[in-house]
Amino acid sequence: MTYDVRAMQARLVSMGFDPGPVDGAWGPRTRAAVIEFQLANGLKPDGIVGPATRGVLFGPAARPPKPAESVPLDMPWLVEAERLRGTREAPGAPSSPIIMDWADDLGIAYPNDGVPWCGLFVAHCIRTGLPNDPIPSNPLGARNWLTYGQSCSPQFGATLVFWRGSKAGWQGHVGFYWAEDDTAFHVLGGNQSDSVSVTRIAKTRLLWARWTAYATPLGITRRASPGGVLLSTNEA
Repeated sequence: MTYDVRAMQARLVSMGFDPGPVDGAWGPRTRAAVIEFQLANGLKPDGIVGPATRGVLFGPAARPPKPAESVPLDMPWLVEAERLRGTREAPGAPSSPIIMDWADDLGIAYPNDGVPWCGLFVAHCIRTGLPNDPIPSNPLGARNWLTYGQSCSPQFGATLVFWRGSKAGWQGHVGFYWAEDDTAFHVLGGNQSDSVSVTRIAKTRLLWARWTAYATPLGITRRASPGGVLLSTNEA
């Protein structure tokens, strides 16, 4: 994943645009550089590196190869989510400064990382990748993400909202679709074993899948073994 973003940042620099440090992190300066590049090339200035922007930025000959598990650049929220994989709560006190910074940046009153932070993680990733995308007024409540964006089928990069405890209750969990097997979604999310990780959640617990209102769902699904290994879909 970081290879793709770093290659994009390096390409922007070579063409006279400033994405900030070439570090593989998708942040506000990188997005601003993408928008500046799009405006300069008559492209839709949405800050998303979709097929049209990639074609102009890299060109068919210069487009870098992608690792098998890389995240498409037109899913900047998922790029950020994958970059943060492995982020963990701090044991005991004090709280993880990384997690607390997410809350500060979003202007959310958040006491400590002992409070469930799956919704905070999703809010941070979406605000980083799609800063103009409206998020729930209380993103800490996982079920509040049922109103986010537009409805879609479960697919790579979608925001998945699950029930916890009781389907008719108020508890929930929220994260991003990473893959699926016959009985479970593999979810890239926060507060999963106290970390940002990929974990299996039963398909029967899904309440809804949501997608940003500002883009058309891509419809990509990915198969994985129950152990999390992505399965080949094209052996030609």
